[in-house]
Amino acid sequence: MSRLGAGKNAWALFLLLLSGIVLGGFIGTLTAGIPFLSWLNYGQSFGLENPVVLDLGILVITFGLSIRITVASIIGVLIAILIYRLI
Repeated sequence: MSRLGAGKNAWALFLLLLSGIVLGGFIGTLTAGIPFLSWLNYGQSFGLENPVVLDLGILVITFGLSIRITVASIIGVLIAILIYRLI
């Protein structure tokens, strides 16, 4: 079995990374209107622009995925990794 370190949990790392991405994206969105902090919202979006719809008659399934990576979300991930290493 692969271990990340003594007493460290992969789920804790995953949750910290996820929270870093979400909080970083939220902070980037909030600072978009502030002139000297607008660089935090700079980023790239990729994924499906229009969702794919599968209509099976009695069941309709919609597939869609869009990811936006911003400077603030990258900073959030780096902070989450630092926090994980400190715990």
